Amino acid sequence: MVARVHAPVIHRPESTEVRQSVGVTSPSDASAAAHDPVDPPDGSDPNCLFCAIVAGRKPGFLVLDEPDVVAFLDVKPLFPGHTLLVPRRHIEVLADLPADLVGPYFATAQRLSAAMEEVLGAAGSFVALNNRVSQSVPHLHTHVVPRNRKDGLRGFFWPRTTYADEDEATAMAARLRAGLT
Repeated sequence: MVARVHAPVIHRPESTEVRQSVGVTSPSDASAAAHDPVDPPDGSDPNCLFCAIVAGRKPGFLVLDEPDVVAFLDVKPLFPGHTLLVPRRHIEVLADLPADLVGPYFATAQRLSAAMEEVLGAAGSFVALNNRVSQSVPHLHTHVVPRNRKDGLRGFFWPRTTYADEDEATAMAARLRAGLT
C-alpha cells in the first residue's frame, strides 16, 4: 500500500512575485518528477518529490528559501501552518546530514518553531522527523507544527486536514515567511 504523500504545493517567490500553483497531491507526482526534462541541480535526486519542489520543478507554498534549506507548508497539515523543513541537497536521513549542516539545519527548525508562537500565536510547537520508518518521502524533512492546549493531538495517530483553498495556503505561507525575515 502506498502511503499518501503529504506533498507540499509550493508557491515559489520570483523576486517579490509569487507564481501560480498547480498542486501536488499524490505519490504519483513523486515519480513524475523523474520524467521532468529539467536537469536537476547539483545534489538533487531526479526521482525525489522534495528535490523537485526545491528545484522549482514542482509547485508548493514556500515559507523559507535559504542557501542550504527550504521550508514549505504541508498540504495535509495537522494544523494550519504545519511546515516541512528540508535540506536543499538530497539527503535521505538525519545520519546522512553532513556535520557542517546539522547546526544550520536545526537553527532553522528553531526559527520556524519560534515563528509558530510569534507569528501564528500558537502556545508552542511540535518538532519531529522520521528516519525511513513513516518517512513518506525519502528526503530528510522536519515537521514543525503549531500546537495549543487541547488541540486534539493524542499520541501519534493524528487527523490530517486540508487548506480550504490555495488562497488560504498562500496567505499562511506568506504570514510565516514575513515572520522569518
